[in-house]
Amino acid sequence: MTVPVAALVDGSADATPDGVELPRYDRSQVTASVVHFGVGGFHRAHQAMYLDEILAGGDLRWGICGVGVLEADRSRRDALAAQDHLYTHVQKHSDGTYQARVIGSMIDYLFAPDDPGAVIARLADPATAIVSLTITEGGYAISDVTGHFDPRSPEVAADLRPGATPGSVFGLVAAGLAQRRQDGVPPFTIVSCDNLPGNGALAREAFVSFARLLDPELGAWIDAEVRFPNSMVDRITPATTDEDRAALRERFGIDDRWPVVCEPFTQWVLEDSFSGDRPGLEEVGVQLVADVEPYELMKLRLLNASHQGIAYFGRLCDYVLVHEAAQDPLFQRFLRAYMDEEATPTLAPVPGVDLEAYKAELIERFANPEIRDTIARLCAESSDRIPKWLMPVARTQLQRGGPVRLSAAIVASWARYAEGVDEHGAPIEIVDRRREEVVALAARADSEPLAFIANRDLFGDAADDPRFADAYLETLTSLRERGARRTLQGLVADTG
Repeated sequence: MTVPVAALVDGSADATPDGVELPRYDRSQVTASVVHFGVGGFHRAHQAMYLDEILAGGDLRWGICGVGVLEADRSRRDALAAQDHLYTHVQKHSDGTYQARVIGSMIDYLFAPDDPGAVIARLADPATAIVSLTITEGGYAISDVTGHFDPRSPEVAADLRPGATPGSVFGLVAAGLAQRRQDGVPPFTIVSCDNLPGNGALAREAFVSFARLLDPELGAWIDAEVRFPNSMVDRITPATTDEDRAALRERFGIDDRWPVVCEPFTQWVLEDSFSGDRPGLEEVGVQLVADVEPYELMKLRLLNASHQGIAYFGRLCDYVLVHEAAQDPLFQRFLRAYMDEEATPTLAPVPGVDLEAYKAELIERFANPEIRDTIARLCAESSDRIPKWLMPVARTQLQRGGPVRLSAAIVASWARYAEGVDEHGAPIEIVDRRREEVVALAARADSEPLAFIANRDLFGDAADDPRFADAYLETLTSLRERGARRTLQGLVADTG
């Protein structure tokens, strides 16, 4: 017999399953001072968990109102609404141990396409102190080459039309801030929790640029008054599957439409720069620092870029799950060589972090068999990820005369993957917002071997440097002629 997750909290369940932790506060007394755009697995495993701890400590102001702006968010809204916005948070340890707790920090969810006015009203409410974001790496409309806001996307262009009803995150936030400015209410802080270098600065560029196009005076006010702290977030969180729901029922007797599963490791490094009030995050393990950059570059260039090192080679070697590839000694050698020889030399010292231990721990985290993260998830949206996570390593190494062979090899593995056919002739499903473009470029490899990396929107001028271009071409040729595993063997044989 199973119990709905909401029944565990509202008192209608006969008993709490053994080993399940429930919210340690009265949810009826919680107010939502945080509005979060982009409620997905990561937010629920990370930021919402930290705020759940804040609430348990007695400060009941820091509940969350989630906001969805995409049609895909409708089903998420429905799943959460059906269980009073509660969900089960399951940590999966590598030894097979599961830890389950019910998270109660989200107390409301607004679906913007149905009622944009309700979202704007919530943003304009003086009680809203923080607006946080997990809108994906590509959601900020920032050019990877220029670093500036690009307003040409259909959603943004629609919001910039005179008299338009806001529909994008930019339009909604600008409308909320405009109302606060008109009412004489101080602005909220905007906190990006996406995997972007300088995510606060990029968020500022995006929101201020949008607002200036909409209303120059509003843009100037936002630029002067709103704080955009940088942050680094880390917790491997695979997409929730039907198997996860079934395991929750079998292990704990809980029926949950949208639980979240994650690894035990979690980290949040946040710049202590807020427009107004903030929760006592340092009391629940968040690192409040003056400069996030050393931490964010460590994570993006070691963890995130290494994920791309697993992704395409892993798919071409017929791996389905990340831990399967990460447990392969050949992949372990390749990843450590990339981290040691190319990524680490581009990093400044990270306060309080032993980089050698951090890199060893990354391999262990990737290899956790209980997480069951998929290679397909790592391969998705590569045109947003490779330019932001891997190419900064390559550019830095090219500038300093360092090695780029392994970085170029990862790009080549993406190009081979983007051909859309694996080594057995079976189709590969490419999930990418620029799918048609990258597939077309990959298809030109026979006639134009460097066509893929000649795309300056993705790779800047990397194709103009013979060190990168030659290394890329060598690996791509090997992948097409010898296959992924033999190519990897050749790459690691030449490393230190």
